[in-house]
Formats: sequence, structure tokens, C-alpha cells
Amino acid sequence: MVAYLYSKVPKSRTLVKKMSKFHELTPLDRRGEPFPFSQLEGKTVLIVNVASKCGFTPQYKELEELYKKYKDQGFVVIGFPCNQFGHQEPSTDEEIGQFCQLNFGVTFPVLKKINVNGPEADPVYEYLKAHKSGMLGFKAIKWNFEKFLVDGKGNVVERYSSLTKPSSIEKQIEKLLGKNGK
Repeated sequence: MVAYLYSKVPKSRTLVKKMSKFHELTPLDRRGEPFPFSQLEGKTVLIVNVASKCGFTPQYKELEELYKKYKDQGFVVIGFPCNQFGHQEPSTDEEIGQFCQLNFGVTFPVLKKINVNGPEADPVYEYLKAHKSGMLGFKAIKWNFEKFLVDGKGNVVERYSSLTKPSSIEKQIEKLLGKNGK
């Protein structure tokens, strides 16, 4: 039975089928290697579903600026490419990584392309949506560059729409970094 359950999980999904804690999740990096969230314990994390051909793509610049400014204090940005909104991320995982680096100098982790909604939604996004609803209580991700802020204990603290500029949440990040004791 277990083999059957795992055989039905798409390769882009995380390696775990059901987890109750953020730090137990293990998504895949863009090379298909495990990226265990256990390494994020004690860190403030901003998770963003990203796309290369979106009107919000320039947010990569502010995301990278925040990452560079606070990474030594225990802050991590993680990008999850997604092609579910207007087919604005048609590239391969390798092409996405090159695009991010060449156009925005991205050094934060950009993981494997996933789905964030529907029956094939990655468990990371199932977890995030279950712990923080969007506007009017809707769980579904509405568009590219929706953001989730997670504290060092793995609590989903806030959810921001695509319209929210990364720089506008800097004070909240600083507040959480102070609570993390960093």
C-alpha cells in the first residue's frame, strides 16, 4: 500500500506524503535533490511562487535585496517556480535558474518547478495554504509571487498577495528575526 501511494506522487512533489510540521517537509531543488526544511529551523523564511514571464517578475530584485541584507541574520528566501498562472513559467528548471541569476543576480534558493493549486499541488503549498488563508478566507493561490512568511519555529505568520512588494514587509521580517534571537 505504501509503495502504491509513493508511486502516485509526481517527481516534482516533495519526498514526503503528509507532514504536520513545516520543518519536516522536504521539497526538491531544481536538480531533483532533497532540500530538507529541517535546515531552516530557527530561521525566518519567505516562500514565494515565482515565474519568469510575469508582470511581477521584477520582484526578484527586491527579494534578492532582502535576502542579501538579512541572510547572515537567519533569513532565507525560497522561490518555487510555477507555470499554473497564464503559463508564465514554461522554462525548464535549469533555464529558470539561469534566468534568475543572469537577470536579477538571484543567489537565494530557487527550487524545482511545482504546482501550487489543485490535485497535483506540492505538499509545501498544501501546508502553507492550510495554515494561512488568503483574502476572504480563500486558500488557493491567486497568482505568481504570492508570499508566505514563516518564523523560526515553522509557524506561518503571514500571507501576502502578489501586489505586495517584498520591500514593504521588511519591518515584519526584522521583527521575526529579533524573535528568532539572531
